[in-house]
Order: sequence, then structure tokens, then C-alpha cells
Amino acid sequence: MRLSRFFIDAPLALGQHELPETQAHYIGRVLRHTVGDAVQLFDGSGNEFLGELIEVGKKSVRVELRETFAGQAESPLHIHLGQGLSRGERMDWAIQKASELGANAITPIVSERCEVRLKDERADKRMAHWRQVAISACEQCGRSVIPVIHPPLALADWLEQTEAELKLVLHPVAEPLASHDKPQSLAFLIGPEGGLADAEVTQAKNAGFHAARLGPRVLRTETAPVVALSVAQQLWGDF
Repeated sequence: MRLSRFFIDAPLALGQHELPETQAHYIGRVLRHTVGDAVQLFDGSGNEFLGELIEVGKKSVRVELRETFAGQAESPLHIHLGQGLSRGERMDWAIQKASELGANAITPIVSERCEVRLKDERADKRMAHWRQVAISACEQCGRSVIPVIHPPLALADWLEQTEAELKLVLHPVAEPLASHDKPQSLAFLIGPEGGLADAEVTQAKNAGFHAARLGPRVLRTETAPVVALSVAQQLWGDF
């Protein structure tokens, strides 16, 4: 039976812990774990903890952590994904897969052809939702570090603030990724559902980005980060 693994958004150490209400409900009421069941917890620090459930109630769950070890190593390639803001499930998919594929930071980008606009309370709810998507992806794939999900930024602001050894903007007419030397850090810019406008590609180039392509076919906005990060990890990372 596969060992249940959960992210706890608080520092962990050996000994007894009462789990947060959300995880307690999921462990006790949804998964129906009982006293004596083994669990594996991680807190995003890079360490993993093995323990045993010592109390499982309707509203509270306690665990005793008895062993700690280094978690899954991060890729040597540090990746910051600037992902064009898109609707609902497309954005969730992009964040989920980018988390599985080792992105260290993800910033939703507001560009000319974005059809989504987030403000105030709605933006806060989406940020919390996206972070949970990333957490769930890391719980599933075994990753011990949660990628940082930044608040949405206007394209011009992200271009100005982003630092990386190699900066790439995906564009159908460009050189393949393999034409670049191996970097230690990488920034990827991917457009929204309507793609980036020509002026925005030029703007990115003026900010130090190189145009790069993944192949002869135009990929959907939620497919592009999966392919781009997979190729980058194969060329320069840990694939």
C-alpha cells in the first residue's frame, strides 16, 4: 500500500504534532486513516518526516514523527516560468505540470491578449487556489519543495524584474532550445491563449530574452509549459 504523503504549512520536527484542520479532516474523514497508520509529511524545507498517527478524531488528528531524511533533490536548473494568464482549468493545468516538472517559481503574466482580469478579493482567492494546485502536485510527484507562486504581473513589470542566466520567450519563428549553452538559471515566457503580440515579443527581446521554438507545431498555452520544461530539464536539468 502506498504511504500517504502530506504537505504541512508549518515547520516540522521529530515528536508529536497536531495537524491543521484541513489535513486532519482529509486524513480522518476522507481517507479514513486510523490510529497506527504510517504517514509521511513534508514542510517545504526539503526534508521529509515519517511518523505514525496516534490520535484520529472527528476534528483533530495527532501524529508522532519518528524519522527525518533529506527529500527529493531539486533540479540543478533553476526555472522561473512566466505563464500568460488564462482561464480556469488551463491555468491550473499549467501550474500543476510546471510544479511536477521542477519549476521553482511561477508568475501569471497579464499581457495584451489575456482574457482574464483579476482584482482584489478574486485575485487573493485565485492565488490561494493556485498555491494549493502546486502543493497537491508536489504531494503526488514526491517533490519536497513547493514552487513560489507569485501574484499576477503586467508583462512589462515581469520583464524588468526577472533575472536569469538565460531568458527565453517561446515563438514559432526562432532557434530551437538546444542551440543555447547550458545555463544554471532559466526564465521562460509563454503567452496566453491568444499568444503574445509581435510587439510583446519584441519587448521581451529588448529586455534580454531570446526567441526560442519547441518544434514545427503551435502549442496551446497549457501544453507549451509542459513541453518547454520537459525539454529544458532534458537538456540542462535532471531528466
